[in-house]
Amino acid sequence: MKRKKYLLDLRVKENVRLHPDYGLLKLTSDRALPEMAPGQFAEVRVDGSPETFLRRPISIHYVDKALNELWLLVRRVGEGTRRMTETGAGETLNVLLPLGNGFSVPPPALRSAPLLVGGGTGVAPLLYLGDRLKRIGFTPVFLLGARTREDLLQLDAFRQRGVVHVATEDGSLGEKGLVTNHSLWQDGRFDSLYACGPKPMMKAVARQARQAGVPCEVSLENTMACGFGACLCCVERTKTGHACVCTEGPVFPADRLEWE
Repeated sequence: MKRKKYLLDLRVKENVRLHPDYGLLKLTSDRALPEMAPGQFAEVRVDGSPETFLRRPISIHYVDKALNELWLLVRRVGEGTRRMTETGAGETLNVLLPLGNGFSVPPPALRSAPLLVGGGTGVAPLLYLGDRLKRIGFTPVFLLGARTREDLLQLDAFRQRGVVHVATEDGSLGEKGLVTNHSLWQDGRFDSLYACGPKPMMKAVARQARQAGVPCEVSLENTMACGFGACLCCVERTKTGHACVCTEGPVFPADRLEWE
């Protein structure tokens, strides 16, 4: 279903430094923010940076309707995102949203716990998804991974919305290793899987889902320069042909993708 897109000047209410490489931008407006679905994203214009010509695609991390806030979790990977993480309260960001297609949710009659798997910045869209699932009666289970405990972000926010399991590559928090090797895969039973993170991680989660015979959705992190399917930077192979991730995704059923 196509949703209306909005070009908005949003005011930075707060910029929280979560980590030397990550900032949490809380944006607001004098008008009510439009409806946004978990898994959709925004394209943010970067002002004050002569080297940055294109908007930056950022996952919708969370929407607080009571406070009329949009949260964006931004990782510093270049000049554009560096400028975004240094934006101060009171400044304005020009944002195009909501873009793409988001996650689906299990039918109301299904009351088992869905598993949400995130690695690195891939945790970003899972907070809003977990919040939505909790509000309709589910108890989400989060499986979150990172290199070290310092790289695990927003753990308290995730714990407010479900059960949290973690894995770190150095063993500094939770189980040591990758999320795809976590003991939860042997101990837990899940009727739906969602994943976002590095592609090898998502492929492994998709295999687990296929072996278990449960549906799995993945949110791809391809480079999405325009958000409208015009630049073709984000094309992904599917079993029915090539698809623009920014318009047909970023969320796809895992079994639709030509990953094998």
